[in-house]
Amino acid sequence: MTEAASGPGHYYVPHETHWPIIGSIGLFALVGGFAMYLSDMPFGGTISILGLIATLYMMYGWFGTVIGESEKGVYHDWEDRSFRMGMGWFIFSEVMFFAAFFGALFYARVYSIPWLGGEGTGAATHTVLHDAFTAAWPTNGPAAVGGAFETVGAWGIPALNTAILLTSGVTITFAHWALKQEKRASLILWMTATWVLGAIFVGFQAYEYGHAWNDLNLTLNSGVYGSTFYMLTGFHGFHVTLGAIMLIVITLRCMKGHFTPRHHFGFEAVAWYWHFVDVVWLGLFFFVYWL
Repeated sequence: MTEAASGPGHYYVPHETHWPIIGSIGLFALVGGFAMYLSDMPFGGTISILGLIATLYMMYGWFGTVIGESEKGVYHDWEDRSFRMGMGWFIFSEVMFFAAFFGALFYARVYSIPWLGGEGTGAATHTVLHDAFTAAWPTNGPAAVGGAFETVGAWGIPALNTAILLTSGVTITFAHWALKQEKRASLILWMTATWVLGAIFVGFQAYEYGHAWNDLNLTLNSGVYGSTFYMLTGFHGFHVTLGAIMLIVITLRCMKGHFTPRHHFGFEAVAWYWHFVDVVWLGLFFFVYWL
């Protein structure tokens, strides 16, 4: 790469593209359709599925375009900085996303439930709303409106999934070392191990959901505990699924000979994301399952 190629006057400006509008329409339909589905409105599920298809089509096309440009050598130091800053801000937004959900769990457990039971500033709240309400966690609401349910124990599948995700954090680190040392076979081996572990995690979580829903009667209607449980673990499982798909794509790129010890931000971006997913799960395990 020449000095001029990496100078401030040689920042690559991509051509016009239709992918942003397709992505906007897809995401709007995905979220709007899902909201309609939760509200029992007609065609909500169909609209949400169509939105998901459009979003996946956008991701396939747009990421494919970026990969092609990267392999053509049009990206240099300035573009690399932009990608790193963009990924950093994206992960920060994800941190805030989960922080809001953890905040909701914290507020419900530490403030709302005790107040509804008559503690602190809500000394008369329970007598006005429901004097038989018991301020205990987990709660299924006044008069057990959410129905009787059992919680998911921390030391079964959740503990196993914790070990699986922590192990996957180690395997992707080994893969990064192999890439820097130009050991392509080891790189592919460790990358494959990482996404396989991610797939196993998702499989165990799906089994856990079936057990919780059918055997423990833990549903979205099981009071604030049920809603926060599925909200936090469900969104995390969705992120693990996306991360595993990205790992598979990176593994296929490694098989095609993409990335060098010096230029491999696509690999690093996915590694950053995967480590973020690991850290979030540790918080989930501690606050949702253990406490």
